[in-house]
Amino acid sequence: MYGKTNKPMLERLGGLVGKNNKIGKAISDYSRYKQAHQVASHFSQYLHPGIATAAELKAQTYRIRHTVYCEELKLEAANNTRLETDEFDSYSLPCYIQHSATQTMAGTVRIVHPHSAQQLLPIEKYCVHAITDNALLPANFAREKVCEVSRLAIPEQFRRRSIDKFQGSQTGELNPYTFSQTELRCFPFIAVGLYLTAAALVIQKDIEHIYVMVEPRLAKNMRLIGIKFRQIGPVIDYHGQRAAHYIDLETLTTKLTGGFAVMLNDIIAELAQAEGN
Repeated sequence: MYGKTNKPMLERLGGLVGKNNKIGKAISDYSRYKQAHQVASHFSQYLHPGIATAAELKAQTYRIRHTVYCEELKLEAANNTRLETDEFDSYSLPCYIQHSATQTMAGTVRIVHPHSAQQLLPIEKYCVHAITDNALLPANFAREKVCEVSRLAIPEQFRRRSIDKFQGSQTGELNPYTFSQTELRCFPFIAVGLYLTAAALVIQKDIEHIYVMVEPRLAKNMRLIGIKFRQIGPVIDYHGQRAAHYIDLETLTTKLTGGFAVMLNDIIAELAQAEGN
Protein backbone atom coordinates (compact mmCIF):
# COMPACT_ATOMS: atom_id res chain seq x y z
CA MET A 1 0.00 0.00 0.00
CA TYR A 2 1.13 3.53 -0.69
CA GLY A 3 2.13 5.51 2.39
CA LYS A 4 2.92 2.40 4.43
CA THR A 5 6.58 1.50 5.01
CA ASN A 6 7.63 -2.07 4.25
CA LYS A 7 10.30 -2.37 6.91
CA PRO A 8 11.66 -5.83 5.95
CA MET A 9 11.97 -4.65 2.34
CA LEU A 10 13.87 -1.53 3.48
CA GLU A 11 16.23 -3.68 5.53
CA ARG A 12 16.86 -6.03 2.59
CA LEU A 13 17.53 -3.11 0.26
CA GLY A 14 19.88 -1.56 2.80
CA GLY A 15 21.78 -4.82 3.03
CA LEU A 16 22.03 -5.16 -0.75
CA VAL A 17 23.40 -1.70 -1.45
CA GLY A 18 25.50 -1.48 1.74
CA LYS A 19 25.36 1.05 4.57
CA ASN A 20 28.23 3.10 3.14
CA ASN A 21 26.35 3.61 -0.12
CA LYS A 22 24.29 6.84 -0.12
CA ILE A 23 21.04 4.94 -0.72
CA GLY A 24 21.93 2.38 1.93
CA LYS A 25 22.78 5.15 4.40
CA ALA A 26 19.47 6.89 3.70
CA ILE A 27 17.57 3.66 4.30
CA SER A 28 19.51 2.99 7.50
CA ASP A 29 18.95 6.56 8.73
CA TYR A 30 15.22 6.33 7.99
CA SER A 31 14.94 3.06 9.94
CA ARG A 32 16.69 4.65 12.93
CA TYR A 33 14.38 7.68 12.67
CA LYS A 34 11.26 5.48 12.74
CA GLN A 35 12.58 3.44 15.66
CA ALA A 36 13.42 6.57 17.65
CA HIS A 37 9.87 7.86 17.22
CA GLN A 38 8.55 4.49 18.39
CA VAL A 39 10.61 4.92 21.58
CA ALA A 40 8.97 8.30 22.24
CA SER A 41 5.51 6.91 21.55
CA HIS A 42 5.98 3.85 23.77
CA PHE A 43 7.42 5.92 26.61
CA SER A 44 4.52 8.36 26.75
CA GLN A 45 2.05 5.47 26.61
CA TYR A 46 3.43 3.41 29.49
CA LEU A 47 5.67 5.65 31.60
CA HIS A 48 5.44 9.10 33.15
CA PRO A 49 8.15 11.43 34.54
CA GLY A 50 8.04 13.22 37.85
CA ILE A 51 10.02 15.33 40.33
CA ALA A 52 9.99 14.06 43.92
CA THR A 53 9.16 17.18 45.92
CA ALA A 54 6.94 15.52 48.56
CA ALA A 55 8.61 13.71 51.46
CA GLU A 56 6.99 10.35 50.64
CA LEU A 57 8.10 10.52 47.01
CA LYS A 58 11.64 11.33 48.11
CA ALA A 59 11.54 8.36 50.48
CA GLN A 60 10.50 6.10 47.60
CA THR A 61 13.52 7.22 45.57
CA TYR A 62 15.78 6.56 48.57
CA ARG A 63 14.31 3.05 48.96
CA ILE A 64 15.05 2.25 45.33
CA ARG A 65 18.59 3.51 45.78
CA HIS A 66 19.06 1.35 48.89
CA THR A 67 17.84 -1.74 47.03
CA VAL A 68 20.16 -1.15 44.08
CA TYR A 69 23.26 0.41 45.63
CA CYS A 70 23.27 -1.29 49.05
CA GLU A 71 21.55 -4.64 48.58
CA GLU A 72 22.26 -5.57 44.95
CA LEU A 73 25.53 -3.86 44.06
CA LYS A 74 26.81 -3.54 47.64
CA LEU A 75 28.51 -0.26 46.79
CA GLU A 76 27.16 1.38 49.94
CA ALA A 77 26.52 0.01 53.44
CA ALA A 78 22.99 -1.25 54.08
CA ASN A 79 21.02 0.24 56.98
CA ASN A 80 17.90 -0.57 58.98
CA THR A 81 15.85 2.25 57.45
CA ARG A 82 16.42 0.80 53.96
CA LEU A 83 16.82 4.36 52.71
CA GLU A 84 20.05 5.24 50.88
CA THR A 85 20.86 8.91 51.47
CA ASP A 86 23.94 11.10 51.71
CA GLU A 87 25.00 14.68 52.37
CA PHE A 88 24.23 15.75 48.80
CA ASP A 89 20.51 14.99 49.04
CA SER A 90 19.89 18.18 51.00
CA TYR A 91 20.57 20.18 47.83
CA SER A 92 19.48 17.66 45.21
CA LEU A 93 16.45 17.37 42.94
CA PRO A 94 15.23 13.74 42.77
CA CYS A 95 13.60 12.69 39.50
CA TYR A 96 11.66 9.51 38.85
CA ILE A 97 9.78 7.54 36.22
CA GLN A 98 6.41 6.03 37.14
CA HIS A 99 4.84 2.98 35.53
CA SER A 100 1.39 4.18 34.50
CA ALA A 101 -0.57 0.94 34.93
CA THR A 102 0.65 0.12 38.44
CA GLN A 103 1.52 3.64 39.65
CA THR A 104 4.83 2.11 40.76
CA MET A 105 8.09 4.04 40.71
CA ALA A 106 10.15 2.41 37.94
CA GLY A 107 13.43 4.26 38.42
CA THR A 108 15.10 7.31 39.89
CA VAL A 109 17.97 9.70 39.29
CA ARG A 110 18.95 12.92 41.05
CA ILE A 111 20.43 16.26 40.09
CA VAL A 112 22.86 17.59 42.69
CA HIS A 113 22.48 21.38 42.41
CA PRO A 114 24.62 23.47 44.78
CA HIS A 115 23.96 27.10 45.63
CA SER A 116 26.98 28.00 47.77
CA ALA A 117 30.73 27.44 47.83
CA GLN A 118 30.29 25.02 50.74
CA GLN A 119 28.01 22.77 48.70
CA LEU A 120 30.20 20.52 46.56
CA LEU A 121 29.26 18.17 43.76
CA PRO A 122 30.06 14.49 44.48
CA ILE A 123 32.55 14.62 41.62
CA GLU A 124 34.33 17.52 43.36
CA LYS A 125 34.50 15.80 46.74
CA TYR A 126 35.54 12.33 45.61
CA CYS A 127 36.90 12.54 42.05
CA VAL A 128 38.19 16.05 41.34
CA HIS A 129 41.60 14.50 40.60
CA ALA A 130 39.91 12.64 37.75
CA ILE A 131 39.17 15.89 35.89
CA THR A 132 42.25 16.69 33.81
CA ASP A 133 40.62 19.33 31.61
CA ASN A 134 41.23 22.26 33.95
CA ALA A 135 39.10 24.61 31.87
CA LEU A 136 36.05 22.53 32.78
CA LEU A 137 36.55 22.23 36.53
CA PRO A 138 33.20 22.88 38.27
CA ALA A 139 34.90 25.49 40.48
CA ASN A 140 35.37 27.69 37.40
CA PHE A 141 31.65 28.38 37.17
CA ALA A 142 29.00 29.99 39.35
CA ARG A 143 27.66 27.48 41.87
CA GLU A 144 24.05 27.77 40.74
CA LYS A 145 25.12 27.08 37.13
CA VAL A 146 26.65 23.64 37.78
CA CYS A 147 25.05 20.30 38.60
CA GLU A 148 25.81 16.61 38.65
CA VAL A 149 23.51 13.82 37.52
CA SER A 150 23.96 10.83 39.82
CA ARG A 151 22.41 7.88 41.67
CA LEU A 152 20.47 6.47 38.72
CA ALA A 153 18.73 3.31 39.92
CA ILE A 154 16.17 0.98 38.34
CA PRO A 155 14.32 -1.66 40.44
CA GLU A 156 14.70 -5.32 39.51
CA GLN A 157 11.06 -5.81 38.49
CA PHE A 158 11.59 -3.29 35.69
CA ARG A 159 14.71 -5.08 34.43
CA ARG A 160 13.09 -8.46 33.73
CA ARG A 161 13.25 -8.18 29.96
CA SER A 162 16.09 -10.31 28.60
CA ILE A 163 17.80 -7.23 27.19
CA ASP A 164 18.13 -5.75 30.68
CA LYS A 165 19.41 -8.85 32.53
CA PHE A 166 23.11 -8.09 32.57
CA GLN A 167 25.75 -6.50 34.75
CA GLY A 168 25.15 -2.75 34.93
CA SER A 169 21.46 -2.60 34.02
CA GLN A 170 20.63 -1.54 37.61
CA THR A 171 22.28 1.83 37.00
CA GLY A 172 21.24 2.39 33.40
CA GLU A 173 24.14 0.87 31.51
CA LEU A 174 23.19 -0.50 28.11
CA ASN A 175 24.00 -3.99 26.85
CA PRO A 176 26.30 -3.27 23.87
CA TYR A 177 25.68 -6.69 22.30
CA THR A 178 21.90 -6.42 22.39
CA PHE A 179 22.05 -2.79 21.32
CA SER A 180 24.25 -3.49 18.30
CA GLN A 181 21.88 -6.22 17.12
CA THR A 182 18.54 -4.52 17.60
CA GLU A 183 19.43 -0.82 17.39
CA LEU A 184 16.99 1.58 19.04
CA ARG A 185 14.11 -0.92 19.28
CA CYS A 186 15.65 -2.40 22.43
CA PHE A 187 16.90 0.80 24.00
CA PRO A 188 15.85 0.62 27.68
CA PHE A 189 13.05 3.17 27.91
CA ILE A 190 13.34 3.75 31.63
CA ALA A 191 17.05 4.63 31.67
CA VAL A 192 16.59 6.97 28.71
CA GLY A 193 13.53 8.49 30.32
CA LEU A 194 15.42 9.14 33.55
CA TYR A 195 18.25 10.92 31.75
CA LEU A 196 15.79 12.97 29.70
CA THR A 197 13.76 13.84 32.81
CA ALA A 198 16.99 15.09 34.38
CA ALA A 199 17.67 17.01 31.17
CA ALA A 200 14.21 18.59 31.31
CA LEU A 201 14.86 19.78 34.86
CA VAL A 202 18.28 21.14 33.91
CA ILE A 203 16.63 23.12 31.11
CA GLN A 204 13.89 24.38 33.44
CA LYS A 205 16.47 25.53 36.02
CA ASP A 206 18.77 26.99 33.33
CA ILE A 207 21.80 25.06 34.65
CA GLU A 208 24.58 25.56 32.12
CA HIS A 209 27.20 22.96 33.13
CA ILE A 210 26.34 19.31 33.72
CA TYR A 211 28.69 16.64 35.10
CA VAL A 212 28.39 12.88 35.49
CA MET A 213 30.69 10.00 36.48
CA VAL A 214 29.90 7.12 34.12
CA GLU A 215 31.52 4.30 32.24
CA PRO A 216 32.80 5.50 28.85
CA ARG A 217 30.67 2.82 27.20
CA LEU A 218 27.50 4.31 28.69
CA ALA A 219 28.55 7.80 27.59
CA LYS A 220 29.13 6.43 24.09
CA ASN A 221 25.68 4.86 24.04
CA MET A 222 24.08 8.10 25.20
CA ARG A 223 25.81 9.92 22.35
CA LEU A 224 23.86 7.71 19.95
CA ILE A 225 20.64 9.48 20.97
CA GLY A 226 22.29 12.91 20.96
CA ILE A 227 23.35 13.34 24.60
CA LYS A 228 26.93 14.09 23.65
CA PHE A 229 28.89 13.77 26.88
CA ARG A 230 32.52 14.86 26.64
CA GLN A 231 35.05 12.82 28.62
CA ILE A 232 37.20 15.24 30.65
CA GLY A 233 39.54 12.85 32.44
CA PRO A 234 40.89 9.30 32.58
CA VAL A 235 38.99 6.21 33.64
CA ILE A 236 39.38 5.57 37.38
CA ASP A 237 38.10 2.95 39.81
CA TYR A 238 35.07 4.65 41.38
CA HIS A 239 32.12 2.30 41.88
CA GLY A 240 33.55 0.47 38.87
CA GLN A 241 35.57 1.80 35.96
CA ARG A 242 34.24 5.31 35.37
CA ALA A 243 35.37 8.65 34.00
CA ALA A 244 34.28 12.25 34.51
CA HIS A 245 32.08 13.52 31.70
CA TYR A 246 30.67 16.95 30.91
CA ILE A 247 28.00 18.46 28.70
CA ASP A 248 26.86 22.07 28.41
CA LEU A 249 23.26 23.21 28.24
CA GLU A 250 23.42 24.29 24.58
CA THR A 251 24.75 20.92 23.43
CA LEU A 252 22.18 19.13 25.55
CA THR A 253 19.27 21.05 24.02
CA THR A 254 20.33 21.07 20.36
CA LYS A 255 21.84 17.66 19.58
CA LEU A 256 19.09 15.17 20.47
CA THR A 257 18.16 12.97 17.54
CA GLY A 258 14.76 12.20 16.00
CA GLY A 259 12.17 10.86 18.37
CA PHE A 260 14.31 11.52 21.42
CA ALA A 261 13.92 15.26 20.88
CA VAL A 262 10.16 14.64 20.74
CA MET A 263 10.43 12.56 23.91
CA LEU A 264 12.27 15.36 25.74
CA ASN A 265 9.66 17.92 24.68
CA ASP A 266 6.88 15.60 25.88
CA ILE A 267 8.63 15.21 29.25
CA ILE A 268 9.11 18.98 29.58
CA ALA A 269 5.41 19.53 28.84
CA GLU A 270 4.30 16.82 31.27
CA LEU A 271 6.47 18.18 34.09
CA ALA A 272 5.16 21.71 33.46
CA GLN A 273 1.57 20.46 33.54
CA ALA A 274 2.17 18.57 36.80
CA GLU A 275 3.73 21.66 38.36
CA GLY A 276 0.71 23.74 37.39
CA ASN A 277 -1.77 21.34 39.00
